[in-house]
Amino acid sequence: MTTKFAFLAYPFLLLAWFVAGTQSYAATTGDSGRSATQQVLEHHQNAARSGLFIVPSLTWDRARNLRRDPNFHADVAGPVYAQPLYWRSSGSARALLVVATEQNLVYALDAETGATTWKASLGAPVPHSSLPCGNIDPLGITGTPVIDERSQTIYVDAMVSGKSGGTPKHLIFALSLKDGSVLSGWPIDVEAALKANGQTFNSSVQNQRGALTIVGETVYVPYGGHFGDCEDYRGWVVAVSLQAPHVVHSWSTRSRGGGVWAPGGVSSDGRSIYVATGNTIGARAWSDGEAVIRLGLDLSFSRKPQDFFAASDWLQLDRVDADLGGSNPLLMTLPGATPSELVLSLGKDGKAYLLDRQNLGGIGGSVVVKKVSSDAIRTAPVYFSSTNEVFVAFAGQGVDCPAGTRGDLTVLRFAAASPPMLSVAWCAAQGGRGSPMVTTTDGKANPIVWAVGAEGDNRLHGFRGDTGAILFAGGGAAEAMTQVRRFQTPIAAGGRIYVAADQHIYAFVF
Repeated sequence: MTTKFAFLAYPFLLLAWFVAGTQSYAATTGDSGRSATQQVLEHHQNAARSGLFIVPSLTWDRARNLRRDPNFHADVAGPVYAQPLYWRSSGSARALLVVATEQNLVYALDAETGATTWKASLGAPVPHSSLPCGNIDPLGITGTPVIDERSQTIYVDAMVSGKSGGTPKHLIFALSLKDGSVLSGWPIDVEAALKANGQTFNSSVQNQRGALTIVGETVYVPYGGHFGDCEDYRGWVVAVSLQAPHVVHSWSTRSRGGGVWAPGGVSSDGRSIYVATGNTIGARAWSDGEAVIRLGLDLSFSRKPQDFFAASDWLQLDRVDADLGGSNPLLMTLPGATPSELVLSLGKDGKAYLLDRQNLGGIGGSVVVKKVSSDAIRTAPVYFSSTNEVFVAFAGQGVDCPAGTRGDLTVLRFAAASPPMLSVAWCAAQGGRGSPMVTTTDGKANPIVWAVGAEGDNRLHGFRGDTGAILFAGGGAAEAMTQVRRFQTPIAAGGRIYVAADQHIYAFVF
């Protein structure tokens, strides 16, 4: 279902598309700028979700000396599922680490010391007893927020209890990065806004786990259901204009289910929005589930085969709850390959589906499909490149790992060919269920895959990107962390690696 703009200002929209495309191109290429990562404004660093961070001083040798920074102390209230963000205002010597918790608290921490600069409370989170199902208690902010650097604003979706224990609401907030104050015209009550557009959105049965993104002058927020797939939820993407009046438009799956719930959220190349959907419930004909779908920036969907891909066995995936949408679409470029502009989808069925970004292929239309994991893939992948190859890292028990390597972190190799060649480069043990990230010294050299043993050993691990050799095995007693929640991913900025855990944020130096 699609809701169009209430109005359409053609010159403004064309300008927004141009600006978004320009920003996204730099983000998608990942290594186009050789300077160190200065900002972390959204999940996995950019709208393409590459997860690549440039840290010139973090070589393979120096990674072996990683240690927890004893001068950084940061306490927060509540579990943290959302990735931290890192922001430095123009001309300022001080950077902020922005952290959102399930207590509906947003913290701006001094990135050097961990001291709280400001803290914003967005309302009471929702107790599990007020929800039909789920596995987070209480439920507040789960999806990673996004920062608009131009306006120095952070956008975040919070699940908020109505007054006096009333009906839960999804509210989209805009907060000033200067002091955490809520900007005029916000928050947006998603259920009320969609009702005004003639649509039914039940906040109680919808969860917001996926990361937000901004393209041009619009923020995009994905929604799925709660753990347990209860009641009549749908996969939704809601878009809100950043400029007043805050026009709201949307897309949702035709069938019940099909949640857009991957922790990496939606992806974008600046021209389109890409979403991965989960299992639909009770669908007899394909109704937008188990799919990668390309939406226009106005969230229009053509339903033509070039604008979606669905697994040929989508109905069986529905029946066994093997969501294609457990991981966000990863947008990649592989020079010399045919096709070279690609989308990678990793599913709970353990398969990798490589798609032609210009023609997603419809039902069963992948360019390459291969079983790459013996268990479900539910975390955000990352990618990095060499001269004529692309590597993708994800959390999952690798299949066909090279001799001598095995474990719950898998790295795929894509070689330029027609079609691209896919193989497993290496596997390693990350000790848990966190999403990886990658650092390089200049965009390609010294690649290191970092992952946290979330809900496992709760330690940070680092591996050589080319071979999987262990560079950092978690450290000693001083590097131990409290419980890190599943899906959590570290970030690298300002000469540190940051990891968010329950009640604490940790900084590592090298």
